[in-house]
Amino acid sequence: MKISLQKGFTLIELLVVIAIIALLSAVVMVSLNVARTKGGDSAVKAGMKQMLTQAQTYLDTNTNLGASVANCTAGVFADPQFAQIRANVLSNAATGAIMNCATDSTGSKWAVSVALKSGPTWCVDNSQGWFKAGVAQTSGGAQGMCQ
Repeated sequence: MKISLQKGFTLIELLVVIAIIALLSAVVMVSLNVARTKGGDSAVKAGMKQMLTQAQTYLDTNTNLGASVANCTAGVFADPQFAQIRANVLSNAATGAIMNCATDSTGSKWAVSVALKSGPTWCVDNSQGWFKAGVAQTSGGAQGMCQ
C-alpha cells in the first residue's frame, strides 16, 4: 500500500499572506482619507469663490451689503443664493466648523472665513478677492478684511 502526502499551506505561510493583505488595506484606507480631505477642502474653496460672485450680484441690486451678524444671516449673508452656498460650504468644511462673516461699517466690504477639513482656516473677501489663512475681521483696511 502506497501512502501519498498532499502538500498544503503551512500556518506561517497563511499568516504572512494575511498580514500582507492587512498592510496593503491600511495603506489604501489612509490614501482614501487623504483624498477625501483634499476633495472637501477643494469644495469649500470653490464655494467661497461662488460667494464672491453672489455677493457682487447682491451689491448690484442693493445699496450696500448690510450689517454683520455672528451667524451670517443678515444683509448679503441672508440672500437665499448666498445661504445655499454657505450651507454647501459648511457641509464640506471641518466637522463642527463655524463660518465667520463680517461686513465693514459702510457695508461695502465683506469677508467670510471657515475651517477646512485639513485644519487651517481660510478667508475670502471682496476687497482682495482671494483666499488666505485667517479669520474674517470687521475692520478691514487696505489689506482687506481677512486677518
